[in-house]
Amino acid sequence: MSDGFDRAPEQTRPLRAPPSSQDKIPQQNSESAMAKPQVVVAPVLMSKLSVNAPEFYPSGYSSNYTESYEDGCEDYPTLSEYVQDFLNHLTEQPGSFETEIEQFAETLNGCVTTDDALQELVELIYQQATSIPNFSYMGARLCNYLSHHLTISPQSGNFRQLLLQRCRTEYEVKDQAAKGDEVTRKRFHAFVLFLGELYLNLEIKGTNGQVTRADILQVGLRELLNALFSNPMDDNLICAVKLLKLTGSVLEDAWKEKGKMDMEEIIQRIENVVLDANCSRDVKQMLLKLVELRSSNWGRVHATSTYREATPENDPNYFMNEPTFYTSDGVPFTAADPDYQEKYQELLEREDFFPDYEENGTDLSGAGDPYLDDIDDEMDPEIEEAYEKFCLESERLSLVMFGGLDFSRCK
Repeated sequence: MSDGFDRAPEQTRPLRAPPSSQDKIPQQNSESAMAKPQVVVAPVLMSKLSVNAPEFYPSGYSSNYTESYEDGCEDYPTLSEYVQDFLNHLTEQPGSFETEIEQFAETLNGCVTTDDALQELVELIYQQATSIPNFSYMGARLCNYLSHHLTISPQSGNFRQLLLQRCRTEYEVKDQAAKGDEVTRKRFHAFVLFLGELYLNLEIKGTNGQVTRADILQVGLRELLNALFSNPMDDNLICAVKLLKLTGSVLEDAWKEKGKMDMEEIIQRIENVVLDANCSRDVKQMLLKLVELRSSNWGRVHATSTYREATPENDPNYFMNEPTFYTSDGVPFTAADPDYQEKYQELLEREDFFPDYEENGTDLSGAGDPYLDDIDDEMDPEIEEAYEKFCLESERLSLVMFGGLDFSRCK
């Protein structure tokens, strides 16, 4: 069986074997040996690989998609193989989503014509999004696009409805999954993060044409967080932190619009976990950092303010890069201090940072610089004597190092 490399006909060159101990080496006198030293030539081996060998692919890699995707699923034995090949291609080259998703959807419209085919398509995308960690975001984008562009809508439900039904199957066993073994929890965490990506990316058009998010996913994420915090193992808490970093700001805005205090309850629960749970120190630090992030409005400037309109009232990070000053008593203060102006003016007057100078440097205050006035053009006698000794010693060392040669006369 070929290994991907074609072997060219062997080209051999007679190689001279090195002399053995029994071979007689002619004796040379010392003069001829010095005049013509022996040169040992290393043997040259010719490669047996051909430049015309076919392109090599690692085992398990399929290049069929890149060669035949333009022809649609006709070149594939089954729809499943075509879809899986596209998903693998998208996983390896996520940047191709924008250029190839339209053609992929058109191909599916010609191939997915039955309820079973649509159900199989949903399952393939779901499995890819929950088994490949880096595909959850791309999978959510793919689901959003197909939910708007697939034309098939059987009685069992359209693409989005079947997708949500598949997610519900996993959602209904959330409590058992959150307290299951490590493998079960890992699969459950992948589902949780994929559902978070779906909530952010799945667009639903209302009756008036407005685009909204799926409220059912918002409710589901709240219950999933409850399941994670109810079983405060390290990996469950880490998953909860990832989910809140991903969706926390959007969830809190949505809850506030409805007058709900769900985020306040979640933050209170996190604080209780930090105090009572037997989780690791690193996970507790992660939870505290999340509380800190939420207290700064998830790191956002207020939505109604642009960067130029940021003020201490609407931007919690307004004074983040301001320098720290100190009063005469050593008390630190920054621009966030209410008495900043008075303290800063007092500092300027005390230090006299800006003396009265004209642009040409003339002192207008009538007094010279006390530091510059103390500078004398002449050396102190003791310093001058030490300097002369240094010069003489340097000259002596130079003569010793260079043998007394005068390099100035060298040409």
